[in-house]
Amino acid sequence: MEIWINPACSKCRGALALLDAEGAGYTVRRYLEDVPSAGEIREVLGRLGLEPWDIARTGEAEAKELGLAEWPRDAEHRDRWIGALAAHPKLIQRPIITAEDGTAVVGRSEEAVRDALSRR
Repeated sequence: MEIWINPACSKCRGALALLDAEGAGYTVRRYLEDVPSAGEIREVLGRLGLEPWDIARTGEAEAKELGLAEWPRDAEHRDRWIGALAAHPKLIQRPIITAEDGTAVVGRSEEAVRDALSRR
C-alpha cells in the first residue's frame, strides 16, 4: 500500500493516523517533492476509476491561474488535464491510497481509508 500525502494536509495526517492505528503496512510518497509522472497519474486514475478532473483541486490558486475550472472535461482534453496535474502536483487531491488489490481510493474520509484497508 502506498499513500500520496502532503504533510501539511490535515486529511493526510488523519489517514496516516488511522493506517498506523490499524497496523497497516504502507509507504509514504510526498508527492509535492516526489512528483508523479503523467504515466503514474494515468495509472492511479485507472486504479481509482476516475478522470483527472475528478481528482483536481480546482480551488487552488494555481488552478485559478490556469483557468482549470473552465477546461472541458472530456476524452479529448484528458491528456491536458493529466499534464497539468503532473506539472502542478499541488492540484492533485490528497491523500491517495493505492490498495494491495490494485485499486486506489482518495482517502479524505475515515470511511475511504477503511475501504482501502479492507482491500489488503
